[in-house]
Amino acid sequence: MLKNIKPFIYLLVLCGIVLSLLSCNRKSDPKTLKIGLSMDTLKEERWQKDRDIFMATVKSMGGEIIVQAAQGDDATQISQCENLITQGVDVLVIIPHNGEAMALAVKKAHEAGIPVLAYDRLIMNCDLDIYISFDNVKVGELQATEIVKLVPEGNYVYIGGAPTDNNALLFRQGAMNILQPLIKRGDINLVFDQFSDDWSASVAQKHMENALTKNDNNIDAVIAANDATAGGAVQALSEQGLVGKVPISGQDADIAGCMRIVEGTQSMTVYKSISAIATESAKVAMIMAEGRVVLTNNTVNNNKIDVPSLLLTPVAVTKDNMKEIVIKDGYHKLEDVYKNVPKNQWQN
Repeated sequence: MLKNIKPFIYLLVLCGIVLSLLSCNRKSDPKTLKIGLSMDTLKEERWQKDRDIFMATVKSMGGEIIVQAAQGDDATQISQCENLITQGVDVLVIIPHNGEAMALAVKKAHEAGIPVLAYDRLIMNCDLDIYISFDNVKVGELQATEIVKLVPEGNYVYIGGAPTDNNALLFRQGAMNILQPLIKRGDINLVFDQFSDDWSASVAQKHMENALTKNDNNIDAVIAANDATAGGAVQALSEQGLVGKVPISGQDADIAGCMRIVEGTQSMTVYKSISAIATESAKVAMIMAEGRVVLTNNTVNNNKIDVPSLLLTPVAVTKDNMKEIVIKDGYHKLEDVYKNVPKNQWQN
């Protein structure tokens, strides 16, 4: 019997150590994961919605969120990213103003051991960890397809977004996928084709004014890359008495764009569910912060690597499906979209 006492004592001591360690672990609070969100701007309604949903999702998952917005200034955005890195974020999420310039922020984050998620806009020429957006070539294809349905031939104007935003290049690529065969065949004449710095409505308005002047107002259709540029183009058309007579595309389903669609001054927009991208990006950021593997459905080349990507599906929205898509999703309220339309013309 005495022979068995010593091993028994050792077992008791070992169990005591294990229980003590477990007890210590239970007493110590788990680390709160911290996500840094660096935003290009909060000037547009769309980005305010992204921020709010992203923040709410991170908080609902027990994380901490720090948000900074650069208001369209590259140097400010890089400085803000450095500040987020210094604050010890576990993951840096960047909505870049300039996809080329923000490669430096990715480099600095990686030097600090922090992974980077590019949100909606690709960051170029760097070892980006993951990219979440919509199929942006598809966005341009949807825009062109809807306008071609309305105007299968004639003089076309293309008003793009910011040349510093890789998405603007993809939107144009998609539009040209649809337009180029028709241009080659002679059905469509592309009489004006310009990007708009910083997605500015006022710049887009000047582009539209120039296009109208150069072509003696003989413009049959306009493909504008988003609702802000569409708004600028609509203003220029309005001054020439052409508003509502020239089909025009948009994107983002901004409240102003949706109102123009139901009022008949804009033909379509492309809805990219902000709830979907903001929620999904927040979830992925938290997974990355925990060190777990993220499942993706695509890759997108950023001129250096094929970036693991999660691409969501955009939807074309016209007057006919406004309620079914935008309002049903809770993005805007029926009474807000149809504010300037007689109630007997509201969708049932």
